[in-house]
Amino acid sequence: MRDRIPTKFFLLIAALGTLAWASCSQDYSPRGKGYPYLEVPEEHSYQRFQDGNCPFSFEYNTIARVQRDSQLIRNEPESDCWLNIVYPDYDATIYLSYKTPEEDYNLLKLRNEAHKLTYEHAKRADFIEPQLITAANQVYGLVYNVGGAAASPTQFFVTDTVRHWLRGALYFKTSPNPDSLEPLIRYIDEDIAHLIRSIVWE
Repeated sequence: MRDRIPTKFFLLIAALGTLAWASCSQDYSPRGKGYPYLEVPEEHSYQRFQDGNCPFSFEYNTIARVQRDSQLIRNEPESDCWLNIVYPDYDATIYLSYKTPEEDYNLLKLRNEAHKLTYEHAKRADFIEPQLITAANQVYGLVYNVGGAAASPTQFFVTDTVRHWLRGALYFKTSPNPDSLEPLIRYIDEDIAHLIRSIVWE
């Protein structure tokens, strides 16, 4: 039976909804159709990332590879499990940052930080649309779909509300062009959804 979502998580999401209305004043504008064709794979095939140094595992696309960011490891505490999921054929990367909630850096502060980082894209975004995550294995969080010419079209965070916090952001090395990138964004968004569903906290 699926675990009940903790009450404090609902409170975090309620606070987030209030901030979202205040942070993004632009009108909603859905993405159009008929964008130039970008060839992406038709299928998704996954493999599990598991590392004894990291207190979580997940599945990622076999066309991608997982790397550690050596610069982050040098500059950030607890960053050994800050990972980059790189799509080398598409100049795309999902940046993952892992933290352990603590008394002086609790879930509320982590949520506010994730919200702030996402809404920094509001000036270039047509819309920012948060979507609630309630996956199995005590995985709760939000996915932000960011429309328009924002640098990051998808961001998310997930947590067990007690011991684990994982934030992710999709970026492309090319200039943000939602028209031409739309097929690839949709493809990688499916990978992100699968990654979230497959997370197992250790």
